[in-house]
Amino acid sequence: MAQQKTAAPKKPATTAAKPATAKPAGTTVLKTSIDSMSYAIGMLDGNFFKMQGISQVNPQLMGKGFDDILKNKAMMTPEQADQLIRRELQKMTRQKVQPAITEGEKFLAENAKRKEVKTTPSGLQYEVIKEGSGERPNSSQTVKVHYVGVLLNGRKVDSSRDRGEPYDAYLPQMIRGWQEGIPLMTVGSRYKFYIPYNLGYGEQGSGENIPGGSTLIFDVELFEIIK
Repeated sequence: MAQQKTAAPKKPATTAAKPATAKPAGTTVLKTSIDSMSYAIGMLDGNFFKMQGISQVNPQLMGKGFDDILKNKAMMTPEQADQLIRRELQKMTRQKVQPAITEGEKFLAENAKRKEVKTTPSGLQYEVIKEGSGERPNSSQTVKVHYVGVLLNGRKVDSSRDRGEPYDAYLPQMIRGWQEGIPLMTVGSRYKFYIPYNLGYGEQGSGENIPGGSTLIFDVELFEIIK
């Protein structure tokens, strides 16, 4: 039997060398420890101010401000810079909560037309549900009360009644609406207070329950002045 010839093995095809992958345009390369530290400072500062609500800056001027501080030739003092940033943050906060403020102002203007409602010079409104016969507290005392607080949309924000026990309120630590309103009451009274945002939790609000700029409605019953 004739020996079968085997095909000579083929040489492997020559593979063309792959060109080095080019980095995308604009990619930042951290070549030195100073580069890394500089980037980290920018990242941390950016994260801090992002959490304050700032979403847009001029990066060239921000970098110049940093460089000018290092060279002792800044265009403003640290105190002036701090005040400027605070003003801008306040403006941004005001713009964000303005719809809630406007809603509250409209509500209070209509509410003031009701004959049951009285309005104080500060803008606090109150309505007597039940008048007691005891003494009146002053704004420096502690009182025992039951209360239910709601937003204008009716959403409950807090309630001592739900907790099942009265609340001891040290008035100097309460919102201004309580500091002014509760001394209008006599022990045994039950009032409803309509509190403008500036006598409540202001433009900042309080936690997740009370958005900034909120007008609040509190149903308060005064049981005792704690002496």
